[in-house]
Amino acid sequence: MTFQPESEAESDEIEARVQETIAENDVVLFMKGNRLMPQCGYSQRAVELIGQHVDEFETVDVLPALDHYREALEAESGWETIPQTFVGGEFVGGSDVLGELEERGELAAELGAE
Repeated sequence: MTFQPESEAESDEIEARVQETIAENDVVLFMKGNRLMPQCGYSQRAVELIGQHVDEFETVDVLPALDHYREALEAESGWETIPQTFVGGEFVGGSDVLGELEERGELAAELGAE
């Protein structure tokens, strides 16, 4: 399931997409760009960290409607920066949190890979 939202998408449509994507995927990364072509270093780092432990995870490119995604994601997570990772419907964090979990040897378990 990959979204290609139009830039004129309404805020409530984006909010519904965010909620649906979180609910329907075990691991989802809201990022700038996509898994094959991240558009910022933080998003690239998050893809690399998650990809070390799980093969299948959803990515959502927030750039086509960045402000709407930022607002919808902050409502879900209380976190305003992107990328954002959700596992099992729960917010885990951005690339910095993923990196800390990896350093402590906890990322695989957090992603449900163990």
